[in-house]
Amino acid sequence: MPLSITFINPWRHTVRTFVLAIGFLFSQIGDSLAAEPRNLGWDDLVPLVTVGENPFEALDFRQKNDLAKLYRIEVKEAATASSFEKSQAKAIRDSLSADGLDADWYFAERERLMAEHTRQFNAPNPEVLAQSVRVPGYILPLEMDGVLAVEFLLVPTVGACVHTPPPAANQLIHVRYPKGYPLRGMYDPVWIIGELKAETQVEMVSYSDGQRHVQSSYVMTAFEVEQYQ
Repeated sequence: MPLSITFINPWRHTVRTFVLAIGFLFSQIGDSLAAEPRNLGWDDLVPLVTVGENPFEALDFRQKNDLAKLYRIEVKEAATASSFEKSQAKAIRDSLSADGLDADWYFAERERLMAEHTRQFNAPNPEVLAQSVRVPGYILPLEMDGVLAVEFLLVPTVGACVHTPPPAANQLIHVRYPKGYPLRGMYDPVWIIGELKAETQVEMVSYSDGQRHVQSSYVMTAFEVEQYQ
């Protein structure tokens, strides 16, 4: 009886598995690219920050006024306070102490609240990062290539950072767009499309009455910039 030998190609199954894996990968990429970007408003860029309890709300008007005056004398104007003002400060401390209030503790609470408010106005919102988004706004050019804006700040309102004080840092987006957008004017709103990243940038911006450093909390290398419709 003749001997029958079957040769098995070990690469056949490996290649087939590889082709299937590549096909799956490209289908996933295709689905991702086809996904509609999420529309964001400027409020979406502000994180939810819990400031915590505000102990000043429980104070009456006199106590709040006394703390404010004491803070001015002992902290803000400590180097220039007169002898009379220092005697006033001592009397205020005695009055607050009689009410069971520790002025130094309230000063520390003031600093805590101020720090939390500052963080709220500067921190990026992690819920909007690393995903395809569309954000509307106005272009404040930083770098031009002829008539094309290739780097700019996206601002929420017309004239922000030029005719008015700058918005909070998390209300500004530093955009790079190598293709360039034909700038039609400051009153021409646009959509930017791409992924937001959390990155602090500081730019020198020219105002109508001078220059000022402006800080932003977001950056984006835009996939597309298009006229707002």
